[in-house]
Amino acid sequence: MSSARVALATCEEMSELDQDERLALEPLARLGVEAEPVVWDDPAVDWDAFDLTVVRSTWDYVGRRDEFLAWAESVPRLYNPAEVLRWNTDKRYLAELTEAGLPVVPTWFDELPELDGEIVVKPTESAGARDTGRFASAAEAAPLARSIQAGGRTAMAQPYLPEIDEHGETGLVFVGGSFSHAFRKGALLPLDAKPVEGLFAREHITPREPSPAEREIADSVLAWVAERFGELLYARVDIAPPGLLLELEVTEPSLWMSQGPGSPERFARAVAALV
Repeated sequence: MSSARVALATCEEMSELDQDERLALEPLARLGVEAEPVVWDDPAVDWDAFDLTVVRSTWDYVGRRDEFLAWAESVPRLYNPAEVLRWNTDKRYLAELTEAGLPVVPTWFDELPELDGEIVVKPTESAGARDTGRFASAAEAAPLARSIQAGGRTAMAQPYLPEIDEHGETGLVFVGGSFSHAFRKGALLPLDAKPVEGLFAREHITPREPSPAEREIADSVLAWVAERFGELLYARVDIAPPGLLLELEVTEPSLWMSQGPGSPERFARAVAALV
């Protein structure tokens, strides 16, 4: 019996995958899954030749979202599915989660609220902390917001949560609908830092055991998403102190499998179950 053939969609700059993602290749092979990195926008690729395509490090789609979504909608047997990618690649999904009663960091779109503390501004279509800034006031944030809007994008604003500086964020990773592992992400946005260059900002990642409250929040978010879209192959729920959803990553998140013993095997089993 021949092996199942799975494409791990990536970008040209990460044509051999991110190092963390390569941890899953051997467990996949042991399960009879021949997984290979494939550049998502390579016109020579025959996506019908694969039993499954898994979206991974397609991190250069920012600024090319329409092209990326057109590609996603053309690929058969894609995970996570194209409808999920369309919803998740515009951060206005946070408003929908807020309306559902989930605990989300307060977020404003195309307006800058007057806040007592610091403010974060970024585009609603962004990844890797690109075009993102942390400012002491709305007045100081205004030039970045205007620049984003001048480029035809929607700007969003959130209060900066100072507890992040010490506690960091907690990323909870789910694979095949079940909790896999968690990690701590250190503070990423120094005040008045220069814009990020390249695909993403460098992150300081360490293992972390999530608190019961963080697990409850993440479980609630994933339950809502599953009700709307069905069970996803993977999801990452980023929670900031004092217990607010900062991001729901279901498009191309780093899963930081290196931080969770057994997580490459869990990921491999979830992929194999789909083929």
